[in-house]
Amino acid sequence: MMKSEIRKKASYALLVINVLVVILISSNLRSPIVAVSPVLNEVRQALKLDNFQVSLLTSIPLFMFAGCSVLVSRFSNKLGISKLLMYSLLILSLGLFLRISGSLSMLFLGSIFIGLGICIGNVVTPGYVKNNFPKQIGLMTGIFAVSMNLTAALASGFSVRIGEWTGFGWRGSLGIWLIIAGLGFLVLLFELVFNKKKSDQPKVALSTSGINMFKSSQAWNISIFMGLQSLFYYCMVAWLPSFLADYNMQGESSGWVLFVIQITMIPVTFCCPIIASKMKDQRIMILFICALMFTSTMMFVLLKSQWIYVNAVIIGLSNGLSFSLSILFFSTRTKSSINAVKISGMAQSVGYLIAGFGPPVFGKLHDWDISWNTSFYFLSIAVLIMLYFGLKAAKNNYVED
Repeated sequence: MMKSEIRKKASYALLVINVLVVILISSNLRSPIVAVSPVLNEVRQALKLDNFQVSLLTSIPLFMFAGCSVLVSRFSNKLGISKLLMYSLLILSLGLFLRISGSLSMLFLGSIFIGLGICIGNVVTPGYVKNNFPKQIGLMTGIFAVSMNLTAALASGFSVRIGEWTGFGWRGSLGIWLIIAGLGFLVLLFELVFNKKKSDQPKVALSTSGINMFKSSQAWNISIFMGLQSLFYYCMVAWLPSFLADYNMQGESSGWVLFVIQITMIPVTFCCPIIASKMKDQRIMILFICALMFTSTMMFVLLKSQWIYVNAVIIGLSNGLSFSLSILFFSTRTKSSINAVKISGMAQSVGYLIAGFGPPVFGKLHDWDISWNTSFYFLSIAVLIMLYFGLKAAKNNYVED
C-alpha cells in the first residue's frame, strides 16, 4: 500500500514538473525578442544604430531559427529532448548576457546566441508535449502558447518600466529575462534527477523514423503557412513603434499597443488548439484568420492610428489563432514524436527563413514610400499567399501520407 502511494505521489510530482517545463520553456521563446521593441529608441541612441541595424535585432534570431532548426531536430535523436532543452536555456542565457554588455558587436553576437537558444526550444518543445502528454496535446499546446504570449505581453507592456525599476535602462529591460531562463534550467534539472529513465525515453523513441519531410507536400504547406504568419507577426513587433510614431503616437504608448496584441492572443491561443484538435479539418479557421489579418493591414492604410486598439485586438486574435494552429499541426499532422520534431524542425527552418526577410523588406519599402502604405500592401499580399497554403495545411492529411 505504501509503495503504491509513493508511486502515485512520484507520478504526480513528475506531471507537475513536466507541465512546469512546458510553461517555462515557452516563456523564453518570444519575450527576449519582443522586449526589444519598446526600448528600441534607447538602444538605437546608445549604440548609434541605423535602420538596417535596427531591423537586424529582430531578423538575426529569425535567421538563426531558419538555419538551425533542421539541425536541431537531428541532434534530438542523440541527446534526448530534456537535455537538449537544458542546452537551449544555457545558450539563451549566454546570449541574453552578451546582448546587454554594452558594445555593438556584443549586441549582435548576443542576438545570434539568443536565436540559437530559442530555436532549440521552438523545435523540440512540440516533441516534448507529444511524448509526455499524448492524450492532452490540444490542452498542453494551449498552455504552451498562452505561456509564450503572456510573457511576451509582459515584455511589451513593462519593458520600459522594468528598465526604470532596475535603474539600468534598456540593459535592465533586456537582461531581466535571464531570471526566467534560469528557472527553466532548474526545473529541467529537477526532471532529469527525479526520473532519469523517463527523460531518456525520447532519446530511444526519436531514433526510428527515416521519413524525409522535405519530400512531403503537406509538410511544405505547414511550413509556408508557419512562415507567413510569423512574417506578419514579426513585422508588427519590429516596426510598430516606428510607424505609430509617424502616426503621432509617441513613447510608451506603442509598448501598450503591443501589450494589447499579446494579451488578446492569450485566450485564443489557449482555446484554439483544444477546439481545432477536435475538428475534422481547420479550413474555416484559416479563412477567418486571413480575413482578420487582411482587415488589419487595410485599417493601417486607411485609418493610420485611428481605432488603433481595435486594430490591436484584431492583430492579436489573428496571430493567436494562426500561431497556435501552426504549432498544433506539428502534432496532429504526424503519427509519432520523432516526426513531430522533424516537421517542427522543417517548418521552423523554412518558416523563419521566410519570416526573417519580413522586417527588412517592410522597412525598406518604407524608405521608398514614407507613408508606410506600400509596406502594408506587402503584408496584404503575404496574407493572400498564406490563405492558399493554410487551406491546404488545414486538410486532414498526415505528412507521412
